Amino acid sequence: MFTHASFDFLNELSVNNEREWFKANQSRYEDQVRTPALQFIESMQPAILALSPRLTAVPKKVGGSMMRPQRDSRFSKDKTPYKTNVGIQFRHFQGKDVHAPGLYLHIANDSCFLGAGIWHPESKALNAIRSCIDENPNGYKKALTALSKSGFNMEGSQLIRPPRGFDKTHPMLEELKRKDFIAIKPISIEQVCSTQFADICAAEFEQCQQLMRYLCFALDLDY
Repeated sequence: MFTHASFDFLNELSVNNEREWFKANQSRYEDQVRTPALQFIESMQPAILALSPRLTAVPKKVGGSMMRPQRDSRFSKDKTPYKTNVGIQFRHFQGKDVHAPGLYLHIANDSCFLGAGIWHPESKALNAIRSCIDENPNGYKKALTALSKSGFNMEGSQLIRPPRGFDKTHPMLEELKRKDFIAIKPISIEQVCSTQFADICAAEFEQCQQLMRYLCFALDLDY
């Protein structure tokens, strides 16, 4: 599926990030990036559904598991039109966008990684997760232990001060200060280009099940 040609295209795009260049190389993008990504998503369908029938793996050009190549630069100083990475999210079917709980693959020349959890949840969801950690800390701690043993690290944005309603002496304060609840594990370009890559991802995502179950429990979602 993915090959070194996929990375070559992304590298060239980073140097020629213009609509004219992209349009002139549209067929290369289709052959070397989008088609391999859609094939990967299709190959992952059985493994994703085995993890949870509530997760989606949709191999569509638009509206599926592959994120669009265009950047939203409306509120950014960087006005380059295209992303120089491939993003694939297997998200919960009840989520409408990237802010839903899900599993994630990021492919880029400077960083490839697998992710699990929820990124930038809206305030209602964020408060629900914090309340769940406050009231049910043991399940969350077990999820963190499982992730750490598998080489995943919790990353993302955090508050500087305790969130409203929580004391600075709270034993789980550092976790409560999170604004993202995402676990990340780096992977290599060689792994991405391996013929066994789908199997690698399925095995790694299996290690994130406790976190995914916990977050869905906190958000009152079936998993």
